[in-house]
Amino acid sequence: MTILEQGGGPAPQAPSDLIKETTTQTFVKDVIEESKHQPVLIDFWAEWCGPCRQIGPALEEIATDLQGKVKIAKVNVDENPQIAAQYGIRSIPTLLLFKNGERVDQKVGAAPKGDLSRWIGAQTA
Repeated sequence: MTILEQGGGPAPQAPSDLIKETTTQTFVKDVIEESKHQPVLIDFWAEWCGPCRQIGPALEEIATDLQGKVKIAKVNVDENPQIAAQYGIRSIPTLLLFKNGERVDQKVGAAPKGDLSRWIGAQTA
């Protein structure tokens, strides 16, 4: 029996079409327009942010668990400060949820996967 057959293999990766790095140039298409078809969660993060690195894998798992009911757009605040400024981001990680082209909710700070999953699930139901 192989490791994969025993269930000890790597965790499944979220399909790349569910998680996308977005930039100032692609934000309207990736978030505003896409949220008119399905909810889009924006993850404001930075490379140096420890809590951001903690929730990143949880968000990938949640995107996979929800099987396409939500897309995740990641915004590196160091590379795209205009987007962070436009939405008043003062602390990271910050998560914004968009539906129908509008921001409908936000969550600031790191949280365990279960809490994030419940929050996202309630917003996308």
